[in-house]
Amino acid sequence: MGLGLLASRTLKSSRILHSQYSRFRPIVTKSELQSPDASSAAAAAPQPETTPSPPKKPVGGARIHVTNPDDAIEVSVDGFPVKIPKGMTVLQACEIAGVDIPRFCYHSRLSIAGNCRMCLVEVEKSPKPVASCAMPALPGMKIKTDTPLAKKAREGVMEFLLMNHPLDCPICDQGGECDLQDQSMAFGSDRGRFTEMKRSVVDKNLGPLVKTVMTRCIQCTRCVRFATEVAGVQDLGMLGRGSGEEIGTYVEKLMTNELSGNVIDICPVGALTSKSFAFKARNWELKGTETIDVTDAVGSNIRIDSRGPEVMRILPRLNEDGLKRQRLNDPMIRGAHGRFKAVSWRDALAVVAEVALHVKPEEIVGITGQLSDAESMMALKDLLNRMGSNNVWCEGTGTNPSADLRYRYLMNSSIAGLEKADVFLLVGTQPRYEAAMINARIRKTVRASNAKVGYIGPPADFNYDYQHLGVGPKTLIEIAEGRHSFCSAILNAKNPAIIVGSGLFEREDKDAIFYAAETIAKNGNVIRPDWNGFNVLLLSAAQAAALDLGLVPESSNSIESAKFLYLMGADDVNLDKVPADAFVVYQGHHGDRSVYRANVILPSAAYSEKEGTYENTEGRALQTLPAVPTVGDARDDWKIIRALSEVSRICLPYDTLGSLRSRMRTVAPNLLHLDEIEPATFGPSMSIDCTQEINLTPFKAAVENFYMTNSVTRASKIMAQCSAMLLKE
Repeated sequence: MGLGLLASRTLKSSRILHSQYSRFRPIVTKSELQSPDASSAAAAAPQPETTPSPPKKPVGGARIHVTNPDDAIEVSVDGFPVKIPKGMTVLQACEIAGVDIPRFCYHSRLSIAGNCRMCLVEVEKSPKPVASCAMPALPGMKIKTDTPLAKKAREGVMEFLLMNHPLDCPICDQGGECDLQDQSMAFGSDRGRFTEMKRSVVDKNLGPLVKTVMTRCIQCTRCVRFATEVAGVQDLGMLGRGSGEEIGTYVEKLMTNELSGNVIDICPVGALTSKSFAFKARNWELKGTETIDVTDAVGSNIRIDSRGPEVMRILPRLNEDGLKRQRLNDPMIRGAHGRFKAVSWRDALAVVAEVALHVKPEEIVGITGQLSDAESMMALKDLLNRMGSNNVWCEGTGTNPSADLRYRYLMNSSIAGLEKADVFLLVGTQPRYEAAMINARIRKTVRASNAKVGYIGPPADFNYDYQHLGVGPKTLIEIAEGRHSFCSAILNAKNPAIIVGSGLFEREDKDAIFYAAETIAKNGNVIRPDWNGFNVLLLSAAQAAALDLGLVPESSNSIESAKFLYLMGADDVNLDKVPADAFVVYQGHHGDRSVYRANVILPSAAYSEKEGTYENTEGRALQTLPAVPTVGDARDDWKIIRALSEVSRICLPYDTLGSLRSRMRTVAPNLLHLDEIEPATFGPSMSIDCTQEINLTPFKAAVENFYMTNSVTRASKIMAQCSAMLLKE
């Protein structure tokens, strides 16, 4: 008999013996059983009470608020009772209980698809695992998330997902922040049973923002649902069936929607990644800094990822390369031959101070840019006031703004409050291009409650149903006088909302236009103690803070008689009326339009390099934090102005950011209450009758090029490609 046969028989006999005796309980000898005294003593000793483990914290800060106890139900998650509102899904109940359920297709802000089946859990009395994202929670339901059945089901789903997924992790830009990687570590196997050829999918050209590697796609349809439900376009869809199923454009085209870059952020795998960030860095090499976006007046929350002194990407918006191109590094003075020459800070400030002290106070003018923070605007206003000039304002607010009544330049219903409106009247504003996030709120409200939208302005392409009432003030007058058919919609609405565009600030008849809009608000019951639907949509992040700080010029034509013009990041102001012999100082971070007219250039820090306070269009104070160091010899804006005041022998009374904010507290204390909305105290009842005549000239679009709205985006190579390629579509 060979040794191999003998070994196999021995192994077989041992397995039989093990199977025969495995059903018997093993005998364990304990000291308590051998000694009766010891056992009685152990029984007499007090047994410690078993306390249940404390409940877990909700996943991702999930919170619930049930006003009526009858609307709550109780379910059990892994043995813990949880009270949740009616209508919640099993997955949401697990999140409230502190149990994180793996998922790929589910997203809290999108409709439920139930494609991936990764969220399978075991429910008592259910014959098979259920998809927790699509199953509504029922009273008394007992949910088990960590049983062998649920784990085996997820492992099976993961095996199918990895069956056709390429092994691209070493070269994939999603590596290190990929949901598929994370879940495969928990539910994946070290080998697969699939021996056939993996399928491959042709990549799509979606434009200069989104890079596609569609072979990595797992058909979660997040991008399809986002494009359809949030962005409001039918750019993406599911094509084919079975193994030939893939996501793409129905016909070859680019994604031209203003929210298209967000599909990169919601893709759980490496199928959709940032084209500008491709092969630049790994996510574990980056330092993330949470701050706000100041390229519009919404103040969206963003994260700046940097490596060393360089901004690598901004999530989820994709214009970060503009922060490192065409930057101003050193102070410069224009010579006699017309060329700039780099000088020291001492020499540059000395030249500016000498010119300013030899100019009459009424000939000194200061203009702040649309990206200016509140601290720097406060410092510039104090400096020019001490020089004897009151001619300082912010670009975009017009040469004769009204800062006395805050309701005239704020979104009084708040951004979230727009979802309560059932009728919208848009006057001279195109939210899709002026504030894409607010436009998404309006679209959400229209889809949810069939709200009516009336629009007065030039022809526009909105991504929801609307009525184009007219192109100019003539239609506005008809509604104010009750002669238009849309008046009935406003009168019958429960919560009507009027949104006036801040692009009207540049019109000479803006007071008359606002008076007509306020008349509509009074007649249509737009403003009540429980509802304020009169809103103004601002264009830039600096406008609200500038008007709160009182940056209002003393003369409407001061720029025409200016001999000393101080531009602090102001690149969109019309300089054609500036006298040829005027001395122009440009303080900013990019070599943009106003640089060509400047005599002295003072380099300053961008919003990603400094700490500053901003106020968004609803009156909420926000703050930016420095993510990277300043470029070259640039300085913070307020520090430059403070140094200039000392050289000019008009020393400002603050040396630190804290003391400067103490000065701000005396002028606009609401700017120091971070993340709080300061509502307007007075409404249209405080306004006086306007005798100004309305010019019937049609309204103009406030944003001509969505991809190039400020000095940062105009310096961006990616935004230039978007402007060239996408605007042609």
